Amino acid sequence: MSLYTNNVMPAESAPAVSGARAYAWVVFALMFCLLLSDYMSRQALNALFPILKVQWRLSDTQLGSISSVVPLAVGVLTLPFSIVADRWGRVRSIALMVGLWSLATLGCAIASNYHEMLVARLFVGVGEAAYGSVGIAVLMSLFPKSMRSTIAGGFTSAAAFGSVLGVSLSGIIATHVGWRWSMGLMAIFGLVLTAVYALVVTEKRVACARADDVSVTLVHERLKLTPRALLSDLFPSRSVFCAYLGSALQVFIQGTLFVWLPSYLNRYWGMPVSKAAVVAAGLVLVSGVGQFLCGVITDWISGDSSLKRWNMAIAYCLVLGVLLAIAFRLPQGNLQLALLAPAVFFLASSFVTCGAIIAGATRPAIHGSAFATLTLFNNILGLAAGPFFTGIVADAAGLQVALRCLPLAAILPFTVYLIGRRCYIAEARRR
Repeated sequence: MSLYTNNVMPAESAPAVSGARAYAWVVFALMFCLLLSDYMSRQALNALFPILKVQWRLSDTQLGSISSVVPLAVGVLTLPFSIVADRWGRVRSIALMVGLWSLATLGCAIASNYHEMLVARLFVGVGEAAYGSVGIAVLMSLFPKSMRSTIAGGFTSAAAFGSVLGVSLSGIIATHVGWRWSMGLMAIFGLVLTAVYALVVTEKRVACARADDVSVTLVHERLKLTPRALLSDLFPSRSVFCAYLGSALQVFIQGTLFVWLPSYLNRYWGMPVSKAAVVAAGLVLVSGVGQFLCGVITDWISGDSSLKRWNMAIAYCLVLGVLLAIAFRLPQGNLQLALLAPAVFFLASSFVTCGAIIAGATRPAIHGSAFATLTLFNNILGLAAGPFFTGIVADAAGLQVALRCLPLAAILPFTVYLIGRRCYIAEARRR
């Protein structure tokens, strides 16, 4: 193996580097589309709540449960599935996951009652369980460390865009041709993407395109850890635990709004199902744009400083809580909508800050498992808990009261971020 003693890149290697970088962006685009399909399949049902509530005579608690069962399954299974993917192969695992959640979404389209829908939704969650964590691990290996928040923000913003497309298209399709077609078309989209992904992305090509600062590390690190050693690597410090927990507590707010906004607009604004779905989708779209831009801004301000990333997480959470508190205290109307829009801009900011903090504190060889742990926290404490507990409060006191109480939930992640920042400073001093 030859070594170069100057900074000039050999002419023959320049095209290879350029090709690797182009392929990395192709993989990014495909992974983005797959996450789009993931959240289209997951969130399309939310626009159908008013229809299913009448057709199947469901309570808000039951509606919340068929929404929450997906992130619950994701939360429970994401870590074991991601460990398997780190060992068996991340690329092959992703193809299997996409195929499974697409077939399960097809099962939702033919469900005839609440219990069949619940089972089908459970398998949607099984298929989606490790995609987010394994997908972001693949992308982190393809791009340099200085782009972590940007790549994380860009990739995970597909969740918001997928929710937008899922909710808005589902409502429109259901109005014109029936709700079963809404779920069926989501399934077909996922199956087509599975075929394209299998043709374009391979383990060998991904390995050749890895960023220099990651590929060298991965050559020497293999995932051959005991459970105790893996646990130690996943939770190397108190500040990292705070990053997992703080992100999940903020996602509690995100999961609640994504699920219940269409119903809120339908019940309290008097909007028909299709219009409520489109307006809610517009707010979720703002969230997706905010997630991406928050990642870019965080990378620009923070650079390589984890302390500055903690500062950004605290600031984003504070602004989110204040804006939501004001918005839900206003009467229904354009002014409320005008304040909800800037609030949801910061709704999904936790992943771009906490994800980058966790990536910087854990080894690349276990990034799939590390992001799976973050996904576990986000889904169990956030995406599953938020809609379910909000449904319980809505049954007892009304959905409007439940959403007016929601901004109080921002106090918890804000407090955890402050503790995490303090722990990080103390840990840095001991190094």
